[in-house]
Amino acid sequence: MPLRKSVGPKPQIAQITPPAAIAGGELQIRGKGFAQSDRPRVTIGEIGAPVIIGSDSFVIARVPEGATAGDVVIESGTLASESWACDVGVLVAEGLHPVANPAIDSFGNIYTTFSGSRGQKVPVAVYKIDLNFNMKPFINDLMNATALAFDSQGLLHISSRYDGFVYQATQNGSMSVFIEGMGVATGIAFDGEQNLYVGDRSGTVFKISPNRQIFVFATLEPSIAAYHLAFGPDGYLYVTGPTTSSFDSVHRISHAGEVELFYRGLGRPQGMAFDADGNLYVAASLAGRKGVIRIAADRHAELFLSGPGIVGLAFTPSRALVVTTTNAVYRVDVGIKGRPLV
Repeated sequence: MPLRKSVGPKPQIAQITPPAAIAGGELQIRGKGFAQSDRPRVTIGEIGAPVIIGSDSFVIARVPEGATAGDVVIESGTLASESWACDVGVLVAEGLHPVANPAIDSFGNIYTTFSGSRGQKVPVAVYKIDLNFNMKPFINDLMNATALAFDSQGLLHISSRYDGFVYQATQNGSMSVFIEGMGVATGIAFDGEQNLYVGDRSGTVFKISPNRQIFVFATLEPSIAAYHLAFGPDGYLYVTGPTTSSFDSVHRISHAGEVELFYRGLGRPQGMAFDADGNLYVAASLAGRKGVIRIAADRHAELFLSGPGIVGLAFTPSRALVVTTTNAVYRVDVGIKGRPLV
């Protein structure tokens, strides 16, 4: 049977939001001429993308597994739009269990965890992924590895929510105890003076000086999951901690330990990172859309990257964004410079 002939001009894409996504994320596409004869079809690279909503001027398409090239095309009948560039994440590793941000060393190697359920002994606690995406065991003998952070000397620090310790690992994977007694130790971050901050999710943020003196820095509402910590360009410590609310907040804490509200209205906010321009990126949902939310200095928030199950993120020296989900790691070439962490 011959194809029905399409009429009218070819489909035109006017906007795609957000500008980036990983597999399972949803792209909202606006334009015209999407459904002149049949339901619109969407391809990302060479792979067909499931259409969730399709009309003549508005389409929602889900990024399929295996999509890497970010050229989005809409077809209607025999007519196709010009391609529209979108940053689509490449799957780096899977079969993992991150619960917070990955850590990136000065060379661009990625470190992430297989955290496991509380009290679960796993064969490998921390993995190292090199620039060719080869994944190798880095730390074995550690229960419930939670958060990761490098100090200025290139030593990796790892919190454990199981025993309340923070461990320290050299570049060859030799591990020792750095500090203990941190409660349910979750998020960690270093400030510019190399003080280490540790979030005890039961309600305390500890400050550990370079000579390992312990101070109670601030107290917050307990979290059902974890505190996630990141230092902003203003010198404030930013903290997320999911609660039972669907309208959670990002708090920030001054040098004096004073807690204030920075942004309210996120669903289950978790890992955070700043770019070099001072924008804050948070793994969360906004108005029901899941992914990475970008919050500008004026506190305007928007969905920057779409994707399910995101728990953490970090910028690489090559201006890519590494995103961790509950079981995988993706690299998205967003072309954004991250704020130096140490």
